[in-house]
Amino acid sequence: MTQLKIAIQMDPIESISIEGDTTFRLALEAQRRNHLVHIYEPKDLSWSKEGIRAKVQSVKLKDKVGDHFTVDKTASSLLEEFDVVLMRQDPPFDMAYITATHLLEHLPKTTQVINNPGEVRNAPEKILVMNFPDLMPPTLISSNKEQISRFRDEHRDIVIKPLYGNGGAGVFRLQPNDQNLNSLLEMFGSMSKEPLMIQKFLPEVRNGDKRIIMVDGKAIGAIKRIPAENEARANMHVGGTAVSCKLTKRDHFICRRIGPTLKEKGLLFVGIDVIGDYLTEINVTSPTGIREIETFSKTNIAKITWELIENKANTLNK
Repeated sequence: MTQLKIAIQMDPIESISIEGDTTFRLALEAQRRNHLVHIYEPKDLSWSKEGIRAKVQSVKLKDKVGDHFTVDKTASSLLEEFDVVLMRQDPPFDMAYITATHLLEHLPKTTQVINNPGEVRNAPEKILVMNFPDLMPPTLISSNKEQISRFRDEHRDIVIKPLYGNGGAGVFRLQPNDQNLNSLLEMFGSMSKEPLMIQKFLPEVRNGDKRIIMVDGKAIGAIKRIPAENEARANMHVGGTAVSCKLTKRDHFICRRIGPTLKEKGLLFVGIDVIGDYLTEINVTSPTGIREIETFSKTNIAKITWELIENKANTLNK
């Protein structure tokens, strides 16, 4: 196995909770495979005529809470010198995030950027899913008050989400007798001009929101996230609990439908969300869940992911 030089664009490593952090698990597996792991934050990325440069830290990782990394050295490095760049910082999917995708697109093809930054830019969590309307629950993307009111009149029990949010932040359920729709629209409008995503509430969420990890267009493993009592959101950031689950025939059908599109777009590491029979999101920025899947099923998704990356690196280096 050829040793790879890896740079991970991520949130501050000292702030992450390693027990459930997918980025850390991927980095830990890379180190176990004897690759050279470096990290940097998006704010340390820059472009000049000499190329894309970042202030990277060479790190040693330990799977120990409170003592999970040490920095060997810090240097300003050209990212074209790396074999792999993982774009793994969390949203918000704002102009800073979009700018980072533009910068990383300038790297040569000899440097694998995962996921494909141009396709990440074109496919934030709640956008790519629109390519598969027959798999989605009744959905509206709009900032038009009249359209949203008509959608609510039709479906009565609805969920309103920021179009570019993550982790369940800013997600509201409005039941038929709830009188806060106008206030919520005013609040969102004062914060941003971006449209909202409005969906019919799916009562099946009480039985769990399934996160399926797909690698290179194939379903590899899944967990079910059960919402806390009196909570409509199943995200683990807001108290959801992960439990073991198996893929249903419907899950496999959904994955077969979207898999070729993911592979064609160079979206190697993806997490999709399924509630009942419906696909609700396709997460391509920094999907999570592999540590929980590994706990329940012993499926080492990090290992599978790096094997694919290594095989492609060997092809590029020939």
